[in-house]
Amino acid sequence: MFSNTEIGIDLGTANVLVYSKNKGIILNEPSVVAIDTETKNVLAVGAEAKSMIGKTPGRIVAMRPLKKGVIADFDVTTNMLKHIMKKITKTSGFSLRKPTVVVCTPSGSTTVERRAIHDAVKNCGAKEVHLIEEPVAAAIGADLPVEEPVANVVVDIGGGTTEVAIISFGGVVSCNSIRIGGDNFDDDIVQHIRKKYNLLIGERTAEQIKMEIGYAPIEHEEKTMDVRGRDLVTGLPKTINVNSYEIQGAIKESLLHVLEAIRATLEDCPAELSGDIVDRGVIICGGGALLNGMQEWLSEVIVVPVNIAPSPLEAVAIGTGRSLTFIDKIQKALK
Repeated sequence: MFSNTEIGIDLGTANVLVYSKNKGIILNEPSVVAIDTETKNVLAVGAEAKSMIGKTPGRIVAMRPLKKGVIADFDVTTNMLKHIMKKITKTSGFSLRKPTVVVCTPSGSTTVERRAIHDAVKNCGAKEVHLIEEPVAAAIGADLPVEEPVANVVVDIGGGTTEVAIISFGGVVSCNSIRIGGDNFDDDIVQHIRKKYNLLIGERTAEQIKMEIGYAPIEHEEKTMDVRGRDLVTGLPKTINVNSYEIQGAIKESLLHVLEAIRATLEDCPAELSGDIVDRGVIICGGGALLNGMQEWLSEVIVVPVNIAPSPLEAVAIGTGRSLTFIDKIQKALK
């Protein structure tokens, strides 16, 4: 009971996941905080706050304190983490007294951004804070042999960033991080529906459309969906019908940026490791891996096998927690 608790946190733009060595994933909540702007009090965190997005009265703001994988609002993030720690203690029944925490950071983040993440977690009462690069965590979570001298290619398509990395011997050989992810796909859908139908929809509706009828650029059977929003001409509520091919067209440009990052990373790969990639292929994880047709599209365009991680949404958090066993090796590889 008094042993030092070790947890891994995946501080994502869309979701915060917490992994404990003994219990696996103990928390998976949207990274959204609802705040009273007058008193600065945190009213709700996680799923409860997410349901408030776009539906709150003037003085209450539901916001995401993490943008593009890094902290945009330091105080709110610290508050959110404190609430999350309390929630874990309540739900899992074990006390988090001075835990050792491993947090993942985007591989393209600056020293200042990493320091902000480190300090925010430290302020929540963590005894030690280790930072690990997101692609390395994703590779560990996807059960890849990270410590062996073979090429492991990971594509982590998150909410705010896409990380592509070739990992060998516990370290990153070549990597690319672009600030494009699931949120950009949502924005593309909002803009498309605004331009074509003069209809304003919220980000939650856009996310629903993406999950139901969003497709990577592949041939598929057409699907349709009713979408409700506000007509920008009359100002009244209105329902329209959209099909999967137009949504596919709307998000295509963002997907091509993701493809460009994968290609750029593979071009930087040493010749010896390229042979491994042809045999072993690429693993995709993160929420973006669940987009319809993503796996087929990528394997067509980069002509190597593409596999989805066993639990794509949780891969980074699982890897962050598991990395505690050989964190020293990874820290050396990072330095």
